[in-house]
Amino acid sequence: MEVGRVKIAEDSDFINLRNLIDDHADWKLDYDKGDNTKVWTQSRPNSNFKMVKLQAVFQNITPETMFDVLHDPEYRKEWDEHMIVSIDIGYLNPNNDVGYYALSCPPPVKNRDFVLQRSWLDLGTEKYIFNHSVEHKSYPSKKGFVRGISILTGFLLRRQENNSCLLGYVTQTDPRGKLPSWLVNKITQKFAPKIVKQLFKAAQGYEVWKMNQSNPMFKPWIYPEQIMLSQRVSLEDCVNSASSVTTVGITTDSD
Repeated sequence: MEVGRVKIAEDSDFINLRNLIDDHADWKLDYDKGDNTKVWTQSRPNSNFKMVKLQAVFQNITPETMFDVLHDPEYRKEWDEHMIVSIDIGYLNPNNDVGYYALSCPPPVKNRDFVLQRSWLDLGTEKYIFNHSVEHKSYPSKKGFVRGISILTGFLLRRQENNSCLLGYVTQTDPRGKLPSWLVNKITQKFAPKIVKQLFKAAQGYEVWKMNQSNPMFKPWIYPEQIMLSQRVSLEDCVNSASSVTTVGITTDSD
């Protein structure tokens, strides 16, 4: 997927994510302390910002639960301590949406925000989620925030034995602003293992939390019939949209 381009994700995009997660050639192993978590980094062409990859095994957590945790916007308020606000702008189709996300940064670093297209695919034993930065006219850059760029951030969830799952995570992000790339690379690398602990704790509490909600079966990322027509994104409002992308439920024929 190309930064700034709104386009329905294709099979090749999900295959690319799987290859990034599974293929360790040309990656540098930076963290392996025997705690079921490994972290790799890789320099990427035409960028000073490294791609970071993580793999971890979550015991007694199913891929289905983790898929819900990563999707559920209401539950994210419970576990994402850095989130300021997350807004669903609209759906392109049942497996692609556009959203706004703002997060806090420790002073004196300015807070960051992103406009993201998110794409997902559920193949049963494997589940995929990834995003990249796009633009939307209702969410321009604003005072007090630096508009970051997600070149690619993705998750692969794979079923393991004993009701467990493998979490694969990969990210390459340009936070923009005046932060030097070497510092960003170091922080991202060190932060990755903390993501594992945060997600594992969130997954442990999700099922009980969801059952106590007013509508515990509301999961539009699984049940597309729950998507309201008013939630469709207007492609005219997305800058640099692929011209052949149309409304919800219709795939693109762009190259």
